[in-house]
Formats: sequence, structure tokens, C-alpha cells
Amino acid sequence: MNNILPLIIFLIVFAACNDTAKKVVVMSKGQPEINTNDNTITSKDGNSHEEKMFVLGSGSYTFKLNTPAGEATVELKDNGLYVINVKNDTIVGSYQPYTSASQSNATITQVQLKHKIDSLQMLIENKNVTPANRNFFILPKYAAKISDNMDAEVVGPYHQMRSAEKVNGKDPEIYRFYSIKEIREMIGKLQALTVAEKI
Repeated sequence: MNNILPLIIFLIVFAACNDTAKKVVVMSKGQPEINTNDNTITSKDGNSHEEKMFVLGSGSYTFKLNTPAGEATVELKDNGLYVINVKNDTIVGSYQPYTSASQSNATITQVQLKHKIDSLQMLIENKNVTPANRNFFILPKYAAKISDNMDAEVVGPYHQMRSAEKVNGKDPEIYRFYSIKEIREMIGKLQALTVAEKI
């Protein structure tokens, strides 16, 4: 019994020190200042897209935001992966299904192309956007819970998608975010690939 008690105490302390239940990705224009002691995030308008990540324990947290778009507060209640937008622009994103390297260069049909254009158009208009659909429209000064899975990955605006591989036989969970300007440019490029219907 005397040998087991120190082990139990160690496990309790270890669990308390490793209470990591929330992963938070802050997207800003210019380096944000994050203070987890007084729960503040400050962002000034900068020249480039920046991302910073920090972790929190379980429980509810309220952060005060001081951003180029003004001040606000956001609540992070549930455990999981979050994105906080302290940019002056809306960011939009969605879950990206895993595609193997051999499938990534597959030919896309005109029907699939038009469907992709329609989906992107709806995304920037904030239509059919819900957590259940795993797509997101995050206004300045807002936070969104992206996933229950803290191991999910977020790829931010102006970054190229990285290659991803299955881990232990499971597909990676990846969410790709864009600025609305990027989406509009993407729609324009896709529309240039469409073929007019024959009359």
C-alpha cells in the first residue's frame, strides 16, 4: 500500500498538469499578442497573415479581443479545436476530404466543376454554412469551434495545402480556410474552365 500511494499521487498531479482540452488557432493580420493569464488577445493591422496556436484546459474561458475591427469577447466552452478571427476580414473554410496522391490529379468533370463553383459561392454568401456541414464563415472578432478532435489540422489563408497521410489507418482531419478574396479568385479561375452548354 505504501508503494502504491506515491504512484497514485503522481498520476493525479500528472493528469492535472496535462489538462489540455482545447487547441486554439488565432488568425490575424500581423503578429497577435496572446495573454492566457488575463485572457486577452490583441491584434493590430499588419502586412501579412499570421497564425498562433495555444492550448487550454477543460472548463469555460472568456477572452477579450482588441482588434482592428474593434473590441469583443468570445467564449470557449466545449473541448476541442477552435479558430479565433482577429483579422479585419471574414475568413471562410471547410473540411477537406482526404485524397491519396494517386487520386489528387484525377480529371474533374464539368458537372463536378459547376458543383464546386456553386459550393464556393454559397460559402462566401454564408449559405448552408453549419458545423454539421463542417464549413465555417467566421466574421472578424468571432470564434468558431471547428472540431471535437484536437488532432485535426487547420490550414489558414494564403498557405498551400500540405501533404497529409493516414495515421494508424485513419484519414487525417483537415480544415482549409481562405479569405473571401481568395475564394472569389478561385471561383474566377474555375469559371474559366467551364464549357458553355450546347444549344
